[in-house]
Amino acid sequence: MATAAFWNKAAKKYAASPIKDIAAYEETLARARSYLTAQDHLLEVGCGTGSTAIKLAPFVRRITATDISGNMIAIAQSKITGDGPQNIDFVESEINAAMADAPFDAACAFSLLHLVDDIDQTLLHLRNQIKPGGYFISKTACLADMNMLVRPMIKVMQMIGKAPHVLVFDAARLEKAVREAGFDVVETGYFGANRSARFIVARKPS
Repeated sequence: MATAAFWNKAAKKYAASPIKDIAAYEETLARARSYLTAQDHLLEVGCGTGSTAIKLAPFVRRITATDISGNMIAIAQSKITGDGPQNIDFVESEINAAMADAPFDAACAFSLLHLVDDIDQTLLHLRNQIKPGGYFISKTACLADMNMLVRPMIKVMQMIGKAPHVLVFDAARLEKAVREAGFDVVETGYFGANRSARFIVARKPS
């Protein structure tokens, strides 16, 4: 996984970057909310600068939102103004760290699973952080489903320190990994024109 140093350096630029497809983003959040309840304690891993956690906060009891980058967490915390949601705990943490508040009612990971070192290990860890019957909600860039020119471009950017480590897999491999981690897949799909960012909702068996 990319180091905290990489994401600390990228934090300001990341925070200033606009969402490319707002409609798809909002549709993703709407589908995610449909699996959450007002009583849930939600874990978000790889929360970045906190925008998604802030949007989901009104629909759950509490959110623990983690990121490897202290600079990302600092930006996220700065977004919580006096009239903003007060039920979010932003925590600097490695994705595979055990959380003191586990198990959670649900967990989510958006634009993250292609950035981890070992997707199978990460999914097993996240399964252990969720209560039986709880949901894991994710949206993941499947680089093997992108234009074949994307991968060499990423390699060049990595060589000059402008791109992080990434895993290359397609949607079928991603869904297989989710199932092999012990989840039941209950929904998959795409939002907007992007057919390489796979949305998956999975449930930990009761």
